Amino acid sequence: MNRPMMTLAALALLAGCGGQQAESPMAGMTAEEHARMMAGGTQGMVDSTGDAIRQPVHLTAAQERALGVVYATVTREPITRTIRTVGQIQAPETAIREVTTKVEGFVEALAVNATGESVRRGQPLVTLYSPVLVAAQEELLTARRLAASLDSARAPEAWRNAQAMLEAARRRLAWWDVPDEWIAQVERSGTVQRLLTLRAPAGGVVLEKMVVPGARVMPGMPLYRLADLAEVWIEGEVFEQDLRFVRTGAEAHIEVSAYPGQHLMGRVSFVYPTLDPMSRTNRIRISMPNPGLRLKPGMFATVYLDVALGQAIMVPMQAVIATGERNLVFVREEGMLVPRNVVVGVRSGEWIEVLDGLAVGETIVRAATFLVDAESRLGSTGPAMPGMQHGTVGPAAPLDSSEHRHD
Repeated sequence: MNRPMMTLAALALLAGCGGQQAESPMAGMTAEEHARMMAGGTQGMVDSTGDAIRQPVHLTAAQERALGVVYATVTREPITRTIRTVGQIQAPETAIREVTTKVEGFVEALAVNATGESVRRGQPLVTLYSPVLVAAQEELLTARRLAASLDSARAPEAWRNAQAMLEAARRRLAWWDVPDEWIAQVERSGTVQRLLTLRAPAGGVVLEKMVVPGARVMPGMPLYRLADLAEVWIEGEVFEQDLRFVRTGAEAHIEVSAYPGQHLMGRVSFVYPTLDPMSRTNRIRISMPNPGLRLKPGMFATVYLDVALGQAIMVPMQAVIATGERNLVFVREEGMLVPRNVVVGVRSGEWIEVLDGLAVGETIVRAATFLVDAESRLGSTGPAMPGMQHGTVGPAAPLDSSEHRHD
């Protein structure tokens, strides 16, 4: 039974069911709506998934030109995925040094007196007076005089004890991080040094200064925090689904708003081993050189990671129709435009990967895809656009490839 006959039978059943008079469903319809319903087309019909039924479409060369249909040949191309994240520039943890003292004392003077100053390795920072250090020097000089006064041949045991006392006094100063040259100078001169100068353990910039002249300092108290900013870190986050594409050593393109139009380069130096369960993101670290110290800790940066994924079948995004239930591409087969289900993968710019459903060398609709899809959904007998012919009306006329536009 064809669709018009099925429609009439259904209406008759509704009219006579249970002996009750039922109002005709055609009541209130316009003539055009009545004609469309009686035509029995597939317009508006859906399949088992709830998606609209689509039929193959035949277009003449003139119709293709009128609609702006453009074709493309399926090829296998290198695929690149770009991952974008925003991060903050930081001083490298490995390049941060804290200047402390291991003896109690008082700040006599500061050689570096402001945050932000640049220092070089070994540069004087602060001068301390320490009563404990003065007492330790006196013990050193006493042990040295005692050792020098004894004869190792006449009193070997006393001489050995004096040497042990001398070495213990030297070690005590060394364990307080007193420089060896300073200890040697005390022994050579035989004079106690009142002041001790603390020097920068590494070159860099003073991030923090926590001491002032005259202050009392205790063992372990931080005096300065220094950082070498010749290289900086950028800490960013990538989403969980992009994590598989991020590799240590991958190149990163960086842009900062302070230098618009300038493209900087860095590398992924570390991927953190834990995921944030709330944001579903994973932290990554980018290391990059910082000539001239132009990049300042605290600046925001935009990071782009271009990940090469090998070769794959790539088609333009506009060639794929996402219905909500499936992804469709119209393939030209023997003069017909046939809708075909495809499985898509990653997106790269204006292109998308096709994992299944297409083969290299096939011709697909690239432009005017939605117009072709609209005609396909009208069905084989539904009302068509003027001059259109559907795949089930009759044999399709061969397409003249010279009249088609290709990429």
